[in-house]
Amino acid sequence: MRIAVFASGRGTNFEAIVKARKKGIFKASLSLLVCDQPKAGVIAKARRAGVKVVLVRREDFSGKKDFEAQIIKHIQEDKINLIVMAGFMRMLSPEFVRRYRNRVINIHPSLLPSFKGAHAIKDAFGYGVKVTGVTVHFVDEKMDHGPIILQQVVSVSKSDTLVSLEARIHKIEHKLYSLGIKLFVEGKLKIKGRKVSIQ
Repeated sequence: MRIAVFASGRGTNFEAIVKARKKGIFKASLSLLVCDQPKAGVIAKARRAGVKVVLVRREDFSGKKDFEAQIIKHIQEDKINLIVMAGFMRMLSPEFVRRYRNRVINIHPSLLPSFKGAHAIKDAFGYGVKVTGVTVHFVDEKMDHGPIILQQVVSVSKSDTLVSLEARIHKIEHKLYSLGIKLFVEGKLKIKGRKVSIQ
């Protein structure tokens, strides 16, 4: 099993995935990092971990189709089986999603379908929810929408600040994502429509 991670930022989820693999939580090769931001911190983390880095900048291509075609070229060359989204701040096109249907997973810091989008923790905290959480899901054509693999609830206490809540959610993200990857790698996820069962 060969995994590509797509990331645009600091790479905290990427780093957690690297650590989980070293601990033997899942058995697969972290073969490729695809990044669209040349100054992203995740690039240095990938190089330290010995993971091949591919920088594909959107502005170097005339359109999204050509941008994604370059990414697909690298996925094919490295014989990737699973794509793991870890803070890649670009929506994949419907054509890309259909090509890799049920082979792209994402992590989101809320209990989907609540609080979609880039500011989920801040939005949930601002709304005053008593519980929020983390979701691992397959990617489909809509934002933060595909079939749900795993969810974990995080309670929001009266003493929580946005910073403290973010820290607890990110800690759970790192554990839950590795478990989702493990289930995929071991072939334990069965999808029927929008329902995912664990065998």
